[in-house]
Amino acid sequence: MRTALVKAMLLAGALGAFAVAPAQAEVRILGSPGGQVGPFLDLFEEVRSSGERVVIDGPCLSACTLVLSMVPNDRICVTRRAVLGFHAARSIDRRGRMYAEPEASQAVLETYPAPVRSWIRRRGGLTSRLLLLRGRELTAIYSSCG
Repeated sequence: MRTALVKAMLLAGALGAFAVAPAQAEVRILGSPGGQVGPFLDLFEEVRSSGERVVIDGPCLSACTLVLSMVPNDRICVTRRAVLGFHAARSIDRRGRMYAEPEASQAVLETYPAPVRSWIRRRGGLTSRLLLLRGRELTAIYSSCG
C-alpha cells in the first residue's frame, strides 16, 4: 500500500495541487484544472484501491471530477473552498482544432453518482460551458469535511 501511495503522490504532482497526508489516510485536492483523462483515471484508481478518503479543498475541474466516479461517495468530503467544474468532453485534431465528443460526454455523465447527474441535467447537461457546483448545492450531495 505504501508503494501505491507513493505512486499516487508522484502522479498527483503532475496533475495539479494534491496533497497526501499518510497519517490521516487522506488525499486532499487543493486545486486541479483537469487535463487528459487517462492520468486521472489511473490516479483515482490508486486512491480507490488504497481505501483513503478524498478531501476536495479547492477547485476540481474537468477531468479531476472523475474522482466522483472512481471513489465511493462515503469516502469523499468537501470543504467550503471546494468547487467542482463540469463540461462536455472534447478532443483536439491533428491541426490543433478542438471538437466536441458527444458520445464521450454522455458516457462520462453516466458514470457520475445520480445526484451529480441530476444537478448537471437540471443545468442543461454537459456542454462547452463550464458548470460550477459549490457551496450549499455541493454540501447537499457530499458531506462537509470535519
